[in-house]
Amino acid sequence: MSQSPLTMTSAEVSIAVVRARTARAAVRGGRGAKAALWILPIVVFIILIGLWYVAALYYDKVQQLSFLVPYPHQVLGVVFFPNTAVTPSFSSQLLDGLLNSTKVALTGLAIAIVIGVVWAVLMSQAKWIERSLYPYAVILQCVPILALVPLIGSLFGFDFPSRVIVTVMISLFPLVANTLFGLQSVDRSQRELFQLQGAGRWTTLTKLQIPAALPSIFIGLRTAAGLSVIGAIVGDQFFQRGTPGLGVLIQVATSRLNGAGAYAAIITASLLGVAVFLLFGWLGRRAVGKWYDFS
Repeated sequence: MSQSPLTMTSAEVSIAVVRARTARAAVRGGRGAKAALWILPIVVFIILIGLWYVAALYYDKVQQLSFLVPYPHQVLGVVFFPNTAVTPSFSSQLLDGLLNSTKVALTGLAIAIVIGVVWAVLMSQAKWIERSLYPYAVILQCVPILALVPLIGSLFGFDFPSRVIVTVMISLFPLVANTLFGLQSVDRSQRELFQLQGAGRWTTLTKLQIPAALPSIFIGLRTAAGLSVIGAIVGDQFFQRGTPGLGVLIQVATSRLNGAGAYAAIITASLLGVAVFLLFGWLGRRAVGKWYDFS
């Protein structure tokens, strides 16, 4: 029960004043931290746009190569004002390419999630399984994808399936490595407690290991999500037959010296990667944010 200021001693009043000031400072500090989360990225963005304009001005006026670094407003014009752009239909092509690359990225990511989690779960069950399978995960990560492009195209064609295979190969390793790390990081005392209670492998896996590994799994998902977009773009650039995506659009715009269109496609691909990354970050916070600082 709080005391009335009339009945408090001078020392108690001083303590109450200090506490009130501390509380107000904490509130202001919290608001300032939240504001900084938005203000600082905006400031950096403005600086980057300014540097972009400086570089574009240099290549336009000095080098006479304006197509190499177009002005930011020219890139926006390609997307939002296609009638004034170099290629009037580029905006619709950009949307179609975005949809096609998104399909490839999400399909490859879904397959990589299933393969990666199952692969890691198998390796977590016994050391001999891990020693047998983990080297191949490392080899898959180190294989030069570009060297396999002709072989993949000859075996699976040059359309959607080959693009998905490249996406899976590029995004698989982070899922395997992070999931395995999470499954093996369970506290030994908790494992021993489950063993004392007579829990089997399946119970230990579903009730202890997988819940404890969720933060690591979602970290792997975020990493693989960004790599899946890279895989979709890389596959699209080298399997140029079939339905074109953003990778083909980048190459076509570059070959036609349409710098604004090429930059628009590159930025769109980057924004797609950021969107998928943020989606899995949001899912991670929803899944484990109440008991784990998933930032």
